[in-house]
Amino acid sequence: MKHVQVKDAEEKQTPHGVDVRALSDTEHAQVMHIILEPGESLRKHVTPVDALFYVLEGTGTVEIGDEMLEVETDTLIESPARIPHNLHNKSDKRVRFMVIKTPRPTEGSKLL
Repeated sequence: MKHVQVKDAEEKQTPHGVDVRALSDTEHAQVMHIILEPGESLRKHVTPVDALFYVLEGTGTVEIGDEMLEVETDTLIESPARIPHNLHNKSDKRVRFMVIKTPRPTEGSKLL
């Protein structure tokens, strides 16, 4: 059995400039933990695989393609492969979410 606590996971350097930690990276999927402090956002990008966003804490705004939705704790959002997307924290509190990419990407995301 493998277990990982977020506080012990190494922070990854990404072009988004926010706290991103890899919780799992197997041949089948990737699971990342992301924190957006007030005013922070992910840069708009496209992933080569499907992504699921699960909001762990807070209220944020998800933009996928032409759709924008305010999401809160315990919400799951599906983001299809190759559709531009980003997440924003327009609130005054931290937003934490998990990103599950499946299947595991074999190429990087493309910033827009």
